[in-house]
Amino acid sequence: MDLSTVHHGVNKRTQKKRVGRGPGSGHGKTASRGSKGQYASAGAKKPSFTFEGGQMPLFRRMPKRGFSHETWDKKYHVVNIGDLDKAFKDGDTVCPASLDRAGLAKGPADGVRVLGQGDLSKKLVVKAQHFSKSASEKIIAKGGSIEIIPGPKKPVRNKMKPPKVRA
Repeated sequence: MDLSTVHHGVNKRTQKKRVGRGPGSGHGKTASRGSKGQYASAGAKKPSFTFEGGQMPLFRRMPKRGFSHETWDKKYHVVNIGDLDKAFKDGDTVCPASLDRAGLAKGPADGVRVLGQGDLSKKLVVKAQHFSKSASEKIIAKGGSIEIIPGPKKPVRNKMKPPKVRA
């Protein structure tokens, strides 16, 4: 290998395309903009990728159907009995805050669901929003107790209607 030829053919800086500099350049006269038209003049904005030349855009031609559950769906942390057995000691109280500290239910959610996968060998007091049938049976069988935390109240639908005044 000859070190004097290492950089042959490698352009570190490519020169800018100089448009409108005469017919010999290949980009003279109309400066590669074509003749006339909306985008031939200076200052004309290039169209966005959704622009279809004045034709009704595709996203407006498509029918809008269906709905999203996003407005009312609730996100729950799912915790199994086997995970509780590993993370907590005998006689502990398990609540959403203690689950967060143990790393079993991190991040924002609407509640905790306790499911019955795995075995429980300790007596625990478990507080959560939902228990599966098998999970509640396993906790009670070991002498523990379950406590269902009530969910948030339903929002008031019509806020414009004045409250009824009792006489």
